[in-house]
Amino acid sequence: MRHTRWEEEIRRLRAIALACDLTEELKWGCPCYTLDGRNIVLIHAFKEYCALLFFKGALLKDSRGILVRQTQNVQAARQIRFTSLREVVQLERAVRAYILDAVAVEKAGLKVALKKTAEFSMPEEFAAKLRELPALKEAFRALTPGRQRGYLLHFSSAKQAATRTARVAKCLQRILNGRGLDD
Repeated sequence: MRHTRWEEEIRRLRAIALACDLTEELKWGCPCYTLDGRNIVLIHAFKEYCALLFFKGALLKDSRGILVRQTQNVQAARQIRFTSLREVVQLERAVRAYILDAVAVEKAGLKVALKKTAEFSMPEEFAAKLRELPALKEAFRALTPGRQRGYLLHFSSAKQAATRTARVAKCLQRILNGRGLDD
């Protein structure tokens, strides 16, 4: 892991996760803990904090109120954030309980009910282009639901109409080529 600032915290979080009988793998450049190949929790570091990311965190019982939703657009994942080794040590028992709860959720086969693409807001600027260009409408519909959501979130996150219009214009060819925002 590239973040040397959080080495001690990450080392302690790794020990906790491994004590829960999970398999450690490296995914997205971060230690990821799995059960039978299914992601349970990931340790990642940022400038201001390091965190445990629970892939199905929205389904966990948050009795201590410590789970954080990164942004309003995150549907399933939740984090527990740490800014010191002292916090990790103080929350060790709770962290272990949250990990074991996440394992139980996975073993039970529970799934987070995700919003359908049609439930995402479509900015008028993009809707107008879809009406104007039938090929764009067809190409957008051919994209995977995740790619469609990525574009809708990107377009609608702009506060000003001019910015939304510029974003739509910039992405037209990518959509027509069948590519996602980050492809």
